[in-house]
Amino acid sequence: MHREATLDPRQEHRPEPRQEILRAAARLFQQQGYDATSMNDVAAALKLSKGGLYHHFQSKDEILYNIMSHAMDITEQRVINVVRRIEGVEERLRTLIRLHIEVVLSPEDREITVMLHENHPLAPALRRKINGRKKDYLHFVENLIAEVQRKRNSPTAVTPRAAAFALVGMINWIYQWYKPDGELKGEAIVRQYTDIFFHGAVG
Repeated sequence: MHREATLDPRQEHRPEPRQEILRAAARLFQQQGYDATSMNDVAAALKLSKGGLYHHFQSKDEILYNIMSHAMDITEQRVINVVRRIEGVEERLRTLIRLHIEVVLSPEDREITVMLHENHPLAPALRRKINGRKKDYLHFVENLIAEVQRKRNSPTAVTPRAAAFALVGMINWIYQWYKPDGELKGEAIVRQYTDIFFHGAVG
């Protein structure tokens, strides 16, 4: 009688090798610096041979680009796509603030999102691709802020563009000071950042 193969649950939920490489490399780049980290370091951290690493990525530059690209994918999936499905314009902006903060603080992807905000050397063609996606996100935030300002119809000297740069910048900077065991926890950060923003930029 044919017996169906059973899957080991640990294997079923194990991340793809490329994602494991990106996460390990992001952690090393963050801890040691991009220039000070070699492909040998990345391979050693994963207990891979150098040939095994090169099977997935041809260069450190390619790894860095894929880390940044993956960070943008995370932002698109967990922030933009969710926000677009919400009806009320103010609720969309409040949700964007909360979800963006959650992405920055995510324990699973923290190193990856941190790498997105750091200024690391990329080949010009690859840098243009990443910068293009960053600009698309900023435009999305800018347009959302403009909608809230129009809805509120209250005079403000703050332009949507300046407000978008301020909002994205202050959220992205959280990783510089955030401590999981510190006084300011995730939900408190969401509440206070939302209050700061709504009572200042669009209040």
